[in-house]
Amino acid sequence: MLNLPFPATSRTFDAHAGSGSDNLGDLPEWDLTDLYTGEDAPELKRDLDWLEEACASFASDYEGKLGDLDAAGLLECVQRNERISSIAGRIMSFAGLRYYQLTTDGERAKFMSDMQEAITNFTTPLVFFTLELNRLEDDHLDGLLNQNADLARYKPVFDRIRAMKPYQLSDELEKFLHDLGVVGDAWERLFDETIAGLSFTVAGEERNIEGTLNLLTEQDRETREAATRELARVFGENIKTFARVHNTQAKEKEILDRWRGMPTPQSGRHLSNHVEPEVVEALRNAVVEAYPRLSHRYYELKRKWLGLERMQVWDRNAPLPMEDTRVVSWDDAQKTVMEAYAGFDPEMARIAEPFFTKGWIDAGVKPGKAPGAFAHPTVTDVHPYVMLNYLGKPRDVMTLAHELGHGVHQVLAAGQGEMLSSTPLTLAETASVFGEMLTFRKMLEGAKDQAQRKVMLAGKVEDMINTVVRQIAFYDFECKLHDARRGGELTPEDINALWMSVQAESLGPAFDFVEGYETFWAYIPHFVHSPFYVYAYAFGDGLVNALYAVYEENPEGFQEKYFDMLKAGGSKHHKDLLAPFGLDASDPTFWHKGLAMIEGFIDELEAMD
Repeated sequence: MLNLPFPATSRTFDAHAGSGSDNLGDLPEWDLTDLYTGEDAPELKRDLDWLEEACASFASDYEGKLGDLDAAGLLECVQRNERISSIAGRIMSFAGLRYYQLTTDGERAKFMSDMQEAITNFTTPLVFFTLELNRLEDDHLDGLLNQNADLARYKPVFDRIRAMKPYQLSDELEKFLHDLGVVGDAWERLFDETIAGLSFTVAGEERNIEGTLNLLTEQDRETREAATRELARVFGENIKTFARVHNTQAKEKEILDRWRGMPTPQSGRHLSNHVEPEVVEALRNAVVEAYPRLSHRYYELKRKWLGLERMQVWDRNAPLPMEDTRVVSWDDAQKTVMEAYAGFDPEMARIAEPFFTKGWIDAGVKPGKAPGAFAHPTVTDVHPYVMLNYLGKPRDVMTLAHELGHGVHQVLAAGQGEMLSSTPLTLAETASVFGEMLTFRKMLEGAKDQAQRKVMLAGKVEDMINTVVRQIAFYDFECKLHDARRGGELTPEDINALWMSVQAESLGPAFDFVEGYETFWAYIPHFVHSPFYVYAYAFGDGLVNALYAVYEENPEGFQEKYFDMLKAGGSKHHKDLLAPFGLDASDPTFWHKGLAMIEGFIDELEAMD
């Protein structure tokens, strides 16, 4: 019930977010004072003291007594728990955001660790809440919900908690695992700090991982090759550390899953996403079946455009020969995204504006800053914060549109309150991918000629391939990794082999793979922070493609239904959220609609040749 650590589900990292130059204008930085003015703020001490007392009194008042509460009593209990979640979330949001601004700073790392340990200690006595809730008989709980409309509002929360009922351990073991959580989190921090501390030298210039990944999108092929080889060299030098992190995290998960009786390594993710395994399997199978029609076909087109006999991995994200290599200033990026949002509905732009004007975005690339991009909702009585590593290429504009979409979603869902605002991962990508699509369509309308339109279409297809094909390949890699780890310790070479087993299949026959590319699993943060997260990107892209098709076919009244969907947060199942649009993700043919949009773009590109 409690959202204790800085939530991995909200840190929606895009591992390919970096690109650019120095001519960007003034890049915004976070103003975290809406959370706390500093680590020594009296308000922070006040909240820590309150939290310690609130957790102790909650346990004293309710432990062993949940079954005796009437509807009004259970409502008060839930609301007290929600308030505890809010204060704990505010503290950890502040500690986590400060840390991700400068992960190499020892003081910030210590502060986050201290806060996490303190809150874990305070909240351990609260573990009984979900355990006792799950011991209530269905008829008894249903009766209480029927008596009180305010309590009934929390039914989706109860449903998600009770979905874990078959996998619940003893009270003592659950408390032990709650306390032990900070140890697993330390491995995540080791990963973050190792990645942030890596140094790469290309053409005599030292760069961090963001700046080096950026070079993979440079026009000059020799630069892309040099960057790829340097990434491979540095990953190779650190591969034992990354293998240790992955082995430990996968083993920890295997132990937890085994004790809980989870049928598969993916089961916990599906339960937290409130999505049926067969829906995810249908998505996965539809995408894999479409590899030849999507990535294989597109990369063969790209090979011809680049004039190559064979594609190398450093050509995958290469710009097209006719592509404009101009730098997009921050002001231009903001203008582009805001006009696209306003073109859909002025309300969407109004919600997005404070992100730019009130210090809710941290955009610059800085030494020690976490890589990638994310949107973090903090708590419902504050506001979200967006992190970017903005370096000025069109892809960065799309990342801004993506993360701002998350931010808008999080603002709208906040009205549901702390327990109901958080959206399952399968739906968390809806507004972000929709924001990207709006921005892409706006930019495509402004294409000055056929050549520019071709570049834009190709860029969008590549982004979709990265979001759908690549993420499903990542999901298959994780499935293989966790299955293999159940058989024993994996060497770096074992993990490398699993990685390569999905690469040729997903990218297609146009590619050769340079020696060293087998280590490129090492820097993907989702594998460490949130196993099996990645299919949510493909889920979100397919869902949004289907949604956008509905919008194009029948725009009348679409905006109102769309905002209602975002406002619902985590209060409804995906089936109920999509029903007003005439869509159903459990229909096996649903995913083909989303994939058909990508195929249509590739058809148009082929027709331009």
